[in-house]
Amino acid sequence: MTPALHPDEARRLAILHAFEILDTDPEAPFDDVVKLAAALCDTPVAVISLVDADRQWFKARHGLDLPGTPRDQSICAHAILQEDDDLLEIRDCRQDPRTADNPLVTGPDRLRFYAGVVLRSSEGAPLGTLCVLDRRPGQLTALQRDALRVLAAQVIAQMELKRALSQAKLMRREVDHRVKNSLQSVSALTRMQARSTENEDTRLALLQVGRRIETVAALHEQLYRADQAETISLARFGPSVCKLIGQSAPPQIALSASEWPEAALDPSVAAALGVILNEFASNAIKHAFPDGRAGQISCRVDPPVEGRCTLTLADNGVGLPEGVTAKQGLGMQVIEASARQLGGTFALASGPEGTTITLDFPLQVAEAAPGD
Repeated sequence: MTPALHPDEARRLAILHAFEILDTDPEAPFDDVVKLAAALCDTPVAVISLVDADRQWFKARHGLDLPGTPRDQSICAHAILQEDDDLLEIRDCRQDPRTADNPLVTGPDRLRFYAGVVLRSSEGAPLGTLCVLDRRPGQLTALQRDALRVLAAQVIAQMELKRALSQAKLMRREVDHRVKNSLQSVSALTRMQARSTENEDTRLALLQVGRRIETVAALHEQLYRADQAETISLARFGPSVCKLIGQSAPPQIALSASEWPEAALDPSVAAALGVILNEFASNAIKHAFPDGRAGQISCRVDPPVEGRCTLTLADNGVGLPEGVTAKQGLGMQVIEASARQLGGTFALASGPEGTTITLDFPLQVAEAAPGD
């Protein structure tokens, strides 16, 4: 018997396709589920079947060579029509009118027993099933039915998680795009205002603000690219960020970044380093060189040792006021928080000859242990 279409087929298909899971490569979490389902239910075959418009496609399969079948041969397409029960169990497919003429039953595969739990999305749409099959008639025990339901819940939870991560990435890209465009618009408006003003001090101030905004936009772009890559080159990332920050400094303040060592950075480490560099340089530019005093800000990284590097940030300015500590400055608090996020150690020294920050950090962020 050819299975009927779901009453809300268009919506069901739209939700299925939104998961972007059809025709994807095999994945261990799904493969493990079908192996466990077959073992628990004592059947030779188990599959995760997703029912598309004209086919059923197997995301994972155990004991079956077929990657999928036409929809009119799909027993799972009958299962997703059930509204009152999430499990369809057919003890002998030769005796059930829905499956008696199915080629999987009458053909060389000679499937006889079927039990499938509907994979239902958070919107309530039936997408397919986690099913077990046998070449002889059979029946699940109550414990096996419960186990199959639990495994099906894990399958849909994994699918929902993958969809949520994909949507989060899309949202992040949209937000980053809007932030970049907004910064560019503000920068352009600032330049236009600078050109139209007749007061020289105002014009210079507006141009300085415009350069700061452009630097922030460029730094944002660097951090966004870092977050999109698998690893980041320390030798390229660090000096390029320093160069961008230096563009916003007044002409009497030089920002130098000696040649940084080549190493592969975790993207989250690169992003945190970008924040630290920006905060230190911004603080130094604003406070370390009062009354137009000339000075220098330096950023240096020592070669990695056993997966860790040492970053030294220094200025030759006036130093922190007497009695003032890192805890009292927002910028320094941000730097310390970023260092903790990296799993690094942070040290601050300040005196009349300037301020120095030393940060020992890992190239890769260690995964949190269970329960952390």
